[in-house]
Amino acid sequence: MTPLAILVTMAAYFVLLFVISYLAGRKADNAGFFSGNKSSNWLLVAMSTIGAAISGVTFVSVPGMVGTSAFAYMQMVLGFTVGQLLIAYVLIPLYYKYNLTSIYEYLNNRFGVSSYKTGAWLFFVSKMLGASVRLFVVGSVLQLLVFGPLGVPFWVNAIFTVTIVYLCTFKGGVKSVIWTDLLKTLCLIFSVALCIYYIVRSGVSLEGMTHSEMGRVFFFDDVNSGNYFFKQFLAGIFLVVATTGLDQDMMQRTLSCKNYKDSQHNILVGALMQIVVIGMFLVLGYVLYTYAAQQQVDISGLKGDDIFPYLATGNYFPMIVGVLFVVGFIASAYSAAGSALTALTTSFTVDILNRKDADEKTTRTRKWVHVMMAVMMAACIYVIYFLNDDAIIQTVYKVASYTYGPLLGMFCFGIFTKRQVYDKWIPLVAIASPIITWILDVHSQAWFGGYQFSHERLILNALLTFIGMACLIRKHSSQ
Repeated sequence: MTPLAILVTMAAYFVLLFVISYLAGRKADNAGFFSGNKSSNWLLVAMSTIGAAISGVTFVSVPGMVGTSAFAYMQMVLGFTVGQLLIAYVLIPLYYKYNLTSIYEYLNNRFGVSSYKTGAWLFFVSKMLGASVRLFVVGSVLQLLVFGPLGVPFWVNAIFTVTIVYLCTFKGGVKSVIWTDLLKTLCLIFSVALCIYYIVRSGVSLEGMTHSEMGRVFFFDDVNSGNYFFKQFLAGIFLVVATTGLDQDMMQRTLSCKNYKDSQHNILVGALMQIVVIGMFLVLGYVLYTYAAQQQVDISGLKGDDIFPYLATGNYFPMIVGVLFVVGFIASAYSAAGSALTALTTSFTVDILNRKDADEKTTRTRKWVHVMMAVMMAACIYVIYFLNDDAIIQTVYKVASYTYGPLLGMFCFGIFTKRQVYDKWIPLVAIASPIITWILDVHSQAWFGGYQFSHERLILNALLTFIGMACLIRKHSSQ
């Protein structure tokens, strides 16, 4: 596809997106921006959540992972499903019990102001870095396909990317996000399904997938490997609890449902849909690599993240495959980024600035915070552009394991014990735990007989936070 054809496809999609965003959010007040007025339909929320969970990172990285890790990612997705059950039946009732706008207000109720602010700042750093890495994927692909051939520098690309996200969310917040994400989810699913269909029509057979090494799902043979089943499965459970259940971004739309029963339905349906959608991405990866091998397309110099964009837009398939790639990629990428920007605005306004009243001052504050979050996100994308040296999806999970670990530990301590702690020391624990985890991670192979940490960094980080809080228990402090 030519850069002009890609731009036209993007423009048509954005026009439709802006129309839906405007219609959904034209009457939204602060309550509508922050919580959707607690009136969202649970099935719409479930559908939109898929669009937020399947980011542009997933769209290009999961198919690319098949070449090196086969279908090992599905082991983690099975863990995601167990984690979703914990969110539905442990966290959701808790959040509705306290009628929370921001989920980190629970830490204030449970421990005190220092814990509350620590949780809010941990989310802020986590989501800003995670969202920026995800938007970097968008920028990189657009730079490769559009801006680079046109001679446009990457910093202009970064500003363009974030501006689109801002315009999709500045008015309606979570109300707009739910409806625009529904559109993005539908585009994403149809794009992947039709890409598989057209590639198979080009001569790739799915019959050999189950017998191919690329189609291998379960890995039990090497405990030191990052693909080892129990590493992936347990990491999936804790990752989804931390990055979904303890994430204001993902929970904000869930808490916009009318009651906790509707929210639980949303979580459970979304979990089942996620298995299907991720499975489709893995199948897509298999057919892409198989096609390249059959047609002797040289992809040896490409990173895994570049395989899908390179083949889809490189005139190897009918033009419709390239169009579907652009639509699906843009849909997935801007879905995750739009909800992240809304959640960052909500958390910073409510948790850090303590502004949650339904008055004009809060509205002005929220709008300025929204702009500030967008500017910071663009700056982070530009920095990541110079630092990128790893498969993006692995980078996202590595960041999450360090920043969400203390959050997971704090919530687990609050939920599973009734003890009070010396609240003022919690920030020190939240800083020390990731540092100790990092030290152990760096030296793990030398200190532990060749053992290599993978996503279980998150579990270790949370455990260290839990132990640190246990050391701060007040005497005679049960609730």
